[in-house]
Order: sequence, then structure tokens, then C-alpha cells
Amino acid sequence: KGNKKRKRTEDGEKVSEDQSSSTIQQPPVKAKKAKKKERSEAEKKLSERENALEQADEEEDQELFQNKAKEKKKASQAITKSVANSATGATAKQPKRKRVADETADRRTVFVGNLPVTCTVQVLKSLFKKYGQIKSIRFRSLIPAEDTVSKKVAAIKHKVHPNSKSVNAYVVFKEECDAQKALKENGTEIASGFHIRVDTASKTSSHDSKRSVFLGNLSYDIRDDAVREHFRVCGDIVGVRVVRDGRTGLGKGFGYVLFENTDAVHLALKLNNSVLMGRKIRVQRVADKKKAQKSPDQSRAPKDRVDKKKKKEKSCSNDSFVGEKATPLKKSTKPKRLKTIPRSKAGKNK
Repeated sequence: KGNKKRKRTEDGEKVSEDQSSSTIQQPPVKAKKAKKKERSEAEKKLSERENALEQADEEEDQELFQNKAKEKKKASQAITKSVANSATGATAKQPKRKRVADETADRRTVFVGNLPVTCTVQVLKSLFKKYGQIKSIRFRSLIPAEDTVSKKVAAIKHKVHPNSKSVNAYVVFKEECDAQKALKENGTEIASGFHIRVDTASKTSSHDSKRSVFLGNLSYDIRDDAVREHFRVCGDIVGVRVVRDGRTGLGKGFGYVLFENTDAVHLALKLNNSVLMGRKIRVQRVADKKKAQKSPDQSRAPKDRVDKKKKKEKSCSNDSFVGEKATPLKKSTKPKRLKTIPRSKAGKNK
């Protein structure tokens, strides 16, 4: 019995010790939990900072990658350009070849102006086929009857504006010598009141300004033949050109007349302020562009006055230069006077 009692007491003591230990151990567990909570908040802040830094690093890496990609693209473009320029050297020469081809084609073409509207391809072929083989004929300066119709369609269907009276054309020959022969047809009357103007289409055909006359204040409805008849008294006329609007076909109020001789120009200048189709026309000489470019602003004073002015300027400059020179002073050879001391002062000094 005694042993049983001892065991019971020991068990009770153990239970009491366990309870006391549990009661003692509870407060430190709470403290640990609070510390864990505090640590978790700090860890959250640290993790946020780390994430932000990582994002910034990633953005910087992306920017560097993009910059490198741009630089690579630029380098590749430069390389491709250089390769294209080196490899396509023939392509760069192509426009030059085209220009040369155009010049040769222009030398073989002939411009025919002041043709009647009723003129056809067959009429022009019959006129120029005796000079050589013709490759093509094309009409220009056509004014369609309606704005919706193009010039090509108007030329094919012959739908031309009723106010338009003249048409231009280009005749292309197979050889250049044939085109030069065709210039003989300049001034021929192809129809009643229509003297055609034949000239080469190339830019090398220079217009002689000494044999030509400028006309101003012309009527808008004037024809080339009316001008020809007005100036026929002055001399033989090579060609008449009335500048016209490409859309309406009406004249712009000015034109040119080219004579065979320079003597006809003097007679044509006398027709200044003469009346043509109810207007007083203005007749003037044609200014040479080359001379105007060489001396654009020349003084109107005669050469004698200019030479006198230059001489005066030179003389004034020489005189002023001489006058500026200084003449040296001569030293006087007279002996210097000795300073005299008054007697009163001399006695005191003694």
C-alpha cells in the first residue's frame, strides 16, 4: 500500500511539473510568434525592394539589347548600301545611257507645228516619207472636247474642242540624216491658211536672236498666218511662233517671228504700235541670253566718265598718302644760354 501511495504522489508531482512547465513555456512562444510576424513584414519590404531592383535591371538589359539591335541594323544597312552601290554600278550608269538614247532619238525626231486639226497620220506620212523611213508619228497639243476625256482618247476618236484650230506633231525617222533633210518642209502650206513650222526636237537647235523679233499685246484668238501676213512686207519669214496655253489652246498674248536676214528686223521694228486684229502690237528685239548672263548689271554711264572717275580716285589716294608723311625738324645749332642767378640769391647761397 505504501508503495502505491508513493507512486501516486510521484505521478501527481510529474503532472504538476508538466502543467507548470507548460504555463512557463507559453509566454516565450507568443514572443516568438510576434518576432516571426515582425520578420515577415521586413522580409516583405526586402522582397519588394529586391523585385524593384530586378525589374530595373531587366529594363536596363532590355534597353541595352534594343540599342545593340539598332546599331546592328544601321551597320547592316550601311553595308547593304555600299554593296548595292558597288554591285549596281551599272544601274547608276543606266540613266546616263537613257539620256544619251533620248538625245539620239531627239536628233532623229522632227517637230511639226501649226497643223490643222483635221490633219491625220496618213497626211504627214505622205508629206515626209520621201525623206526616209518613218518609225512613228504622234500628235500633241490636242484640246479634248470634254474635261473627262484624256488627250489620247481625244486624238484617237477625234473629239477635239471646237475652239482649237491648230495641232502639233512629232515625226520620228529611222536615221538622223533623214530628219535633217525633212527640215526643207519648213514654211510649206499644208492647207489653206496653215504654213507649218518644221524644226528638230533636240536642244541643240539654237534660235538666232539677231534675226528674230519679239511680239507683244497680241490677241488671244490670233493665228500664226495672220502674223505672217502682217510681217511679210519686211522680208522672207522662216517661222512664226505664237505661245499658247496647253489646256485651252488660246494664245498668251506674245510670240516671235524669225526672218531669213537681219535687214528684215530693222523693217519689222518700224511696225511697232501697228494695229493687228484691233490691237496695237509691241515689236522689240530679242535679247541675247548669253550676253545678259555675262553682264547682268552694267552701269549706264559712258566709258569716258568712268575712266575720269577712276583717275580722280587714284590721284586723291596718292595725294592723301603723300600728305600723311611727316617732315623731320632740323636741330638748332645756336649755343644754349646759361642761367643767370640774381645777386640777392647768390649772396644768400654764399
